[in-house]
Amino acid sequence: MRAVSQDVLGGPEVLKVIEPERPTPGPSEVLVEVRAAGVNPTDWIHRATGLILGRPPFVLGWEVSGVVAAVGLGVTIHRPGDQVFGMLKYPYGNGAHAEYVVSAARHLVRKPANVDHVQAAALPLAATTAWQALVDTADLRAGQRVLIHAAAGGVGHLAVQIAKARGAYVIGTARAAKHDFVRELGADEMIDYPTTDFAAVVRDVDVVLDGVGGEYGPRSLPTLRRGGILVSIVNQVGDLEVGRYGVRAAEMLVEADHAAMRQIAALVETGRLRAAIDSMFPLADAAKAHERGETGRVTGKIVLTV
Repeated sequence: MRAVSQDVLGGPEVLKVIEPERPTPGPSEVLVEVRAAGVNPTDWIHRATGLILGRPPFVLGWEVSGVVAAVGLGVTIHRPGDQVFGMLKYPYGNGAHAEYVVSAARHLVRKPANVDHVQAAALPLAATTAWQALVDTADLRAGQRVLIHAAAGGVGHLAVQIAKARGAYVIGTARAAKHDFVRELGADEMIDYPTTDFAAVVRDVDVVLDGVGGEYGPRSLPTLRRGGILVSIVNQVGDLEVGRYGVRAAEMLVEADHAAMRQIAALVETGRLRAAIDSMFPLADAAKAHERGETGRVTGKIVLTV
């Protein structure tokens, strides 16, 4: 089989196509014939720094959509031929940027029939991140107000839709050129962050979802009502003065989650959640996909097709 790997850390040019042996599923695992795989910031960050995985060689990719090719001992929820999608165990279940990958059976669910593999592959890690941040961590409820930073990005544009499905009032930050796109997804208000200071115009939100980091965390605290929560998916809340504002802050690292994936699949099936595809690249052009991602101008998701 073919896979995209690297022997050293560095820029997109370190990525190369290799031909490893096809893996075999163990107990409670399935072998997936990959049809499409999502690309996320964690991929290019790991490629350049090793982040959690450490030193290469490794094959990146945590989002997958494909067809079950074989099942391991004890698997009852999937059969060969099933079309499935899901998020591999993060961070040590990587390997979706390949023609075949092994996954824990319960990290995958049936692919909704109303989306293709490209759409399905763009969802699992990003949508699970948004779900775990808004629903599991913040307990977002109908009628509450949520501020979503980078609302046109991979996680952000899915978070907007999940928040609306929960009945929330959504305020998003994005460049003006992307406002119509995010409003079409359901956002109630949009802020052009290069020209408007969100911290000066937003007040009394119950939840802030921060996928940007840096100064966005401390600048977001005054926008929260007392008792509100800031959820960071970039893990930079340790020094925030939450006590001064009477709010909470949480760092979140996404986990593979069968229950969340079932909820995400249900939203897709009912038309309340869709992934916007920024661009598609064949597996062999993974380096170009990384180059596109690192421009910081992506709207929605990048997907590798296999």
